[in-house]
Amino acid sequence: MWTIVTAYKRNRTILPKILDYPTCFTISNRAISQKPSPCPSPTYDVIILGASGFTGKHVIRETLKFLNLPSPLKNFAIAGRNTSKLSQALQWASGRNPSPEIPILTADTTDPASLRHLASRTKIILNCVGPFRLYGEPVVEACVDSGCDYLDICGEPEFMERMEVKYHDKAVENGSLVVSACGFDSIPAELGWMFNSRQWMPPAIFSKVEAYISLESDKKIVGNLGTYESAVLSVANADILQELRRSRPKKPRPEIPGTIPKGPLVNHLKEVGLWAVKLPSADATVVRRTLSCLAEDSCGLPGVNESTEQIERREAFWSTIKPAHFGMKIASKSLLGVVRFITVGKFIALFGKTDIGRWLLLNFPSVFSLGFFRKKGPTEDEVASASFKMWFVGQGFSDGSSLASQGNRKPDMEIITRVMGSEIGYSTTPIILVQCALMLLKERRNLPKGGVFPPGIVFGPTDLQDRLQENGISFDVISKKTA
Repeated sequence: MWTIVTAYKRNRTILPKILDYPTCFTISNRAISQKPSPCPSPTYDVIILGASGFTGKHVIRETLKFLNLPSPLKNFAIAGRNTSKLSQALQWASGRNPSPEIPILTADTTDPASLRHLASRTKIILNCVGPFRLYGEPVVEACVDSGCDYLDICGEPEFMERMEVKYHDKAVENGSLVVSACGFDSIPAELGWMFNSRQWMPPAIFSKVEAYISLESDKKIVGNLGTYESAVLSVANADILQELRRSRPKKPRPEIPGTIPKGPLVNHLKEVGLWAVKLPSADATVVRRTLSCLAEDSCGLPGVNESTEQIERREAFWSTIKPAHFGMKIASKSLLGVVRFITVGKFIALFGKTDIGRWLLLNFPSVFSLGFFRKKGPTEDEVASASFKMWFVGQGFSDGSSLASQGNRKPDMEIITRVMGSEIGYSTTPIILVQCALMLLKERRNLPKGGVFPPGIVFGPTDLQDRLQENGISFDVISKKTA
């Protein structure tokens, strides 16, 4: 039964409805059965799970922007364990405006029944509860069982690949589209690589693209603590990830022209004045998963109910995207900044392998990250003052048609593009996640019926890049040159 819905005034603000999910009863002439049965249709377009967290409340704020506009989003709800904290998060997200009557739903990742109720009542769950390797699987399982779609902001390769192994086939069968990494990890990397690829006009071809992420701020840069926790747990589970990959049949790899020599540990990107070192993030893994999908089907994934026009559009888009070696680096304007990055990486790599080491890393993040991360997160002023620039340096050949006859010659052409936006964890990530949800609502018939996929293969041929551009994340061509 529905719990009593209460609404009362506090400081002239109407608090949102707080709801517990009902059991759907089957009624017959003989008796009333209390056996749960699927509700006839989703009540909500979107449910934000984990909405009371620091990232979650920013997702609420971003979602509210589109609620009363001409958009595919007609309604949404927020969910979590603590209704009081959820109510406070909604009030915060509403700013100076009165809180709208957004339903607040109780759910817990340790309570599978509550997650099934959530999944049965919505078209999409936006999961903001991390670290995902600890709390994500029950949510994925509930969505796949119920046939609703699932998006998250995960940047954990082991979790994403494990979900693909365990739930892909059932997700296809039940029509549940499961897409992780729909935040700063890893949409800018995937769309940025594709944007660079589309600049290479025949007969030119490219064979390598390296992304350089530069974090900038007028104040002190403070990162998302969830990102730090994910990095620590990634080290702890590195052997599990490798074992998972060895246990799977090898996926097809795309053919990439040219040979790519290994570069130095630290390199200087003179064109934009940055020093950089390799970043072991999820981005390269996610891009490779999309490339594997394209190796199996160069025309991308067919939609569940595509029109002929959409099929032609999809095929035309993927014909412009060519495979390339992809690498990710973190950059700084000074060499000292790169030394700091290396030091933090060494701390995580060294201490993350033991229980006591992980305890130290997770309990004293400010110390071991040299101030990049802290438990209480950044202030609103720090978020507002921060931004990112991601440079994509594509290298290739000006005349790819004669490449085979010329042996292992070095690339003679370079194209630099850039993706740029606001602070990555609490501004850019909510923008991306909400736009992915809107794209799902708008284009569902043109997207795959179901399955567990990386975001690039799903959203690449949609208008997602244009939508991001309209919401403050820009895509620009910086330079093109031939040796």
